Amino acid sequence: MASTIQVRVEDELKRKSDALFKDLGTDTTTAIRMFLTQAVATNGFPFEIKRQTESNPYAPMTEKEMLTKLKKSREQGTFRDADQVISDMRSKYGL
Repeated sequence: MASTIQVRVEDELKRKSDALFKDLGTDTTTAIRMFLTQAVATNGFPFEIKRQTESNPYAPMTEKEMLTKLKKSREQGTFRDADQVISDMRSKYGL
């Protein structure tokens, strides 16, 4: 008997992984099966997982650091109004 696993990923990630695995002579489904087989065989992840030590996104910031980052993001155009972000999330996820 076989079970089905469904995983949601971004379209771009799926396109890139499909192309990569095709170049390697397999497909994404087989690659996932290989990952699961190796995870069971090694009793863990079949590759090393590390935390990023250079930049901890959860490290506390001073008010000055936060305001500097906000100013920089506004200047780079990567800043979005919180109300717009919430509205987009509600639309996208039906909240």
